[in-house]
Amino acid sequence: MSSSPHGLTGHRTEGDKSLKGLRLLTLNTLFTGDVPARLRALGTALDRSDYDIVCLQEVMFRRNARLIRRAAPAYRHFAYSGTVLLKGGLVLLSRWPISRWRFVRYPLTGPVRGELLMRKGAQLASVATPDGELVVVNTHLSANRDDDWSPANRNTRIAEVELGRLTGLIAAIGPSLPVAVVGDLNVPRGSAVLADFLTTAGLRDVLADDTRPTYRPTARWPSPPALDHVLVRAAAGETLTGCADFVFQDKVTLADGRQAYLSDHYGVQAQLIRSK
Repeated sequence: MSSSPHGLTGHRTEGDKSLKGLRLLTLNTLFTGDVPARLRALGTALDRSDYDIVCLQEVMFRRNARLIRRAAPAYRHFAYSGTVLLKGGLVLLSRWPISRWRFVRYPLTGPVRGELLMRKGAQLASVATPDGELVVVNTHLSANRDDDWSPANRNTRIAEVELGRLTGLIAAIGPSLPVAVVGDLNVPRGSAVLADFLTTAGLRDVLADDTRPTYRPTARWPSPPALDHVLVRAAAGETLTGCADFVFQDKVTLADGRQAYLSDHYGVQAQLIRSK
């Protein structure tokens, strides 16, 4: 585990309420390639982990969600919707009860693109943690294939529309409840569009000073930005602090002995502490 200032320490199980804080993971799981083998390995890793809540993107199919659940039985509570194709490709797993949840699709925006089949949107879930109710928003925004997030770029307008819808959803959550917005937002840390969203929605970036990419660098994209985020809003009269770091950066051993990366994204883990 990293020893950076964002590093995490400690262990937490469902029966242990003596430790403050909640451990959360977000990961874009990559919907192409050897999906079943990678998801089984991911599920096994999650089952052995101490994360309280896991938010996944690009799970895509209901059969994939069932596969993860079978591999990670420690997570008894879950949220996803869709008969064959999952709405938004989003899955939330929790060690703590989920009192209610819903999926809200982002407005359809041009140009026409295959990505629209993913029905991207936001998954809002109220989780009954030992420290009280927490609203978790798991989301995946439209991709920007231009690698350009300037105000004039065609994809920036798409991001603004989707973030505008997300801002409205967050504003509708009562101020007495803390909120964690996590996932692949497909906008870089430090970009103007993300900064405007944070200000308007009243959110704080747990990794605000971290300049590392969350997408795995490749020959075609050697310097990707940080696209995966953990953003928080404290309840009225409380504070919600946290630290975070990256996980699943290295190859893992699949069931057949092959070595493979779990995803083209890194996982982002965070420890959130709620206090009066």
